[in-house]
Amino acid sequence: MLEFKNVSKWFNGNQGKVTALKDVSFSVEAGELLAVRGPSGCGKTTLLLAAGGLQRPSEGRISLDGQDPYELSPEQRSKLRARMIGFVFQQFHLIPYLTVRQNILAASLALPGEKASIRAEEIIHHFGLDDRINHVPAQLSTGERQRTALARAVLNQPKVILADEPTGNLDEENAQTVFGYLSQYVNDGGCVLLVTHDDRAAAHATRTLQMRQAQLVDQSNT
Repeated sequence: MLEFKNVSKWFNGNQGKVTALKDVSFSVEAGELLAVRGPSGCGKTTLLLAAGGLQRPSEGRISLDGQDPYELSPEQRSKLRARMIGFVFQQFHLIPYLTVRQNILAASLALPGEKASIRAEEIIHHFGLDDRINHVPAQLSTGERQRTALARAVLNQPKVILADEPTGNLDEENAQTVFGYLSQYVNDGGCVLLVTHDDRAAAHATRTLQMRQAQLVDQSNT
């Protein structure tokens, strides 16, 4: 479903070339939750942005369901991203003046459909947000904000979820709830790439990769 082949990414900074990814290769299939673990600054977020069609590699190739998103025009890449990928971030990135329902439906703007409203009601119930449907983010708990972000990510029934430290701001109970939803998504045939420094992720991952200084350095089955 998602494949990196010898992917490198570097930036030219004031002090010269900065390498964010170095010759990274891996794949993740439908029905897998792959956790990439490592300390801050090791390249995890760059890896996730590259996977999502948001950060063009300097070298190498990325394949998303058989298609290299960077071979597409920006408009085509946006459509592919809207159809194929759901994003979940540590900081939630909810629109502060929209309600829970409106935030979730915002994902449908990229892929309009007459069933979007019905789908939104279903996942609002699934994520236990029925009594928060008309609340704005400032009125939600941290766990409720993350559940809203997850609900938005799955509205269009994407094949891949890319999650950047999704439990970084959550207590144990809410973190386990998020991992439970991601595990259920994988059991239903979805594909999750999760980057984190949270040790709790390993217990829920199908596989775990370790990242250090822009490279994948170790792999273990969990």
